[in-house]
Amino acid sequence: MGVNFNTRQPETRAELPPLPAPQSAARPIGSGSRKYWVIGLATVALAVSGIGGWFWLFGSKHSVQYLTTPVTRGTITRTSTATGTVNPVLTIIVGTYVSGPIRDIFCDYNTHVRAGQVCAKIDPRPYQAILDQYAGQLARDQAILDKDRKDLARYQQLAAQNSIARQQAEDQTYAVGQDEGTVQLDQALVESAKLNLDYTDIVSPVDGTVVSRNVTGGQTVAASFQTPTLFLIAADLKQMEVDTNTSEGDMGGIKVGDKATFTVDAYPQRIFQGTVTQVRVSPNTVQNVVTYDVVVGVDNGDLALVPGMTASTEIVIEQRDDALRVPDQALRYTPGNVLATAGAAASRGPHVWVLRNGRPVEVSIGAGLDDGNFTEVVKGDLRAGDEVITGEDGRGAAGQANVPAPRL
Repeated sequence: MGVNFNTRQPETRAELPPLPAPQSAARPIGSGSRKYWVIGLATVALAVSGIGGWFWLFGSKHSVQYLTTPVTRGTITRTSTATGTVNPVLTIIVGTYVSGPIRDIFCDYNTHVRAGQVCAKIDPRPYQAILDQYAGQLARDQAILDKDRKDLARYQQLAAQNSIARQQAEDQTYAVGQDEGTVQLDQALVESAKLNLDYTDIVSPVDGTVVSRNVTGGQTVAASFQTPTLFLIAADLKQMEVDTNTSEGDMGGIKVGDKATFTVDAYPQRIFQGTVTQVRVSPNTVQNVVTYDVVVGVDNGDLALVPGMTASTEIVIEQRDDALRVPDQALRYTPGNVLATAGAAASRGPHVWVLRNGRPVEVSIGAGLDDGNFTEVVKGDLRAGDEVITGEDGRGAAGQANVPAPRL
């Protein structure tokens, strides 16, 4: 029997799960790398397109819009601003020279008085008694003097006839001289008593208006060391003045005769005109701040101003009429694309940018008086009507000049 060597028994195989790929295995070229290259190229393309769009938007012919103001002719005024108080030109303090109780009061607030008018009266009886006493002494001593003079005449006649001793006549001469001195002393006491009696009438020394009364009926006033203030009388309320607290930095330009204007809270829409009448050099120092009193006189014919009002004052230090002027913003403006050279431009002195033939042109000028809003042009290639640039705006607002940016 023969043997079949090709006969084999079937094999049994278990199905095993596939092994995971190693984490460090390199990825095939052309799969993930290609994706990163595409993303990078897309980013660069977007950046280039954005930069190009920015240049197209802001560097195009119509990107920069300038704010312009015409060069004009007008008045430039440099002023000094200060606050002050409205006061009468002349205020009289009425007091008393003698002491005593106030018996009568004849003046009150706002009373119009005449010079010599009695405003109050102190009880005169003590002073009248002193006057009567001195007057009696004077009468007595005058009678003694008259008697001694008659005796002297008789003694001199008898001495000439050798009827009496000459010494007796000389003694009588001495007595007459002593009587004369006593009479003079009595006369002085009488005059002093009359003055004190007159001082019991408190009178107004000037024509004016009573602005303050500091005494009442029955009050006792004492004039021992300091004269008490009974009344304040303004001599003339139709002429007023403003006492301003002016900064020491403005004192170099202020002088008598300068024009001034001021307003008060009572009349906010009214501007009062005045003139500097006094520049007082006495300093006022408050918390290390030094100010000076500059007096501004003002006509108050309508009596609108009353004492004590607070005034906001502007004193004209210097003024130019019909001056060629440019706004201060024009001197501070520099085009945006030349900011790097702004320092070099400033070193050349004051200058402005002017729109000429549709393009900004830098023009150097000589600056004169500056009032904070306008600057006087004393030299330079500028004329009234030239458009100076004060700013720029790229938003395209209506009514603004639409011109190309300057090229340097």
